[in-house]
Amino acid sequence: MTREEVRARIAEVGIIPGIRVSSPQDALFAAQAVASGGIPIVEITMTVPGALDVISHLVESEPDFIVGAGTVWDVETARRCLDAGARFLTTTGLDLKTVEFAAQQKVVIFPGALTPTEVMMAWKAGVDFVKIFPCSQMGGAPYIKALKAPFPQVPLIASGGVNQLNVADFILAGATAVGVGAHLIPKKAIELRQPHRIHELAVRLVSTAREARKQLKR
Repeated sequence: MTREEVRARIAEVGIIPGIRVSSPQDALFAAQAVASGGIPIVEITMTVPGALDVISHLVESEPDFIVGAGTVWDVETARRCLDAGARFLTTTGLDLKTVEFAAQQKVVIFPGALTPTEVMMAWKAGVDFVKIFPCSQMGGAPYIKALKAPFPQVPLIASGGVNQLNVADFILAGATAVGVGAHLIPKKAIELRQPHRIHELAVRLVSTAREARKQLKR
């Protein structure tokens, strides 16, 4: 897929599951569970043991997945993620060297940002989306709405504290997509191997986000 196609698919689906677990086996289990619930996008964070192998395996075994790498700290890590087959990169904070590298490689990137200054810097650097993190801790949906006023052209991804109870609020506030972690992939569901639990949460998130988007079009 091209950069444009990946970017469009992320915007279309609107939910990015962040997989931050303690083993490669857990990561593969979680990825398959969220996909079964209608979310064909997974972000494998670099905190997962063997994260690069997980990315490579998913890219090879699940060609319909859009597999990305999260918690990317620097250019060298970004390069290794792309070598493994990652279709997008996301960072916790704003590292302009990594943004520049992604642009050179023609790959989707959405760095973490928090302040208006960081949002402006990221957008001027040529990113695809700007991830507002940690969003809920900084005011949640009202903070997204406040940022969209001066930055209507910047597609924002709300990340940090997003769950099925507030996902509609983030979409209605102007978020193009949301990043969801533990509220979609509970630790207990991983430990007890309960794919149905993750599946159901994914279905609910997709449905709620879809309804919120319909409201915006009315």
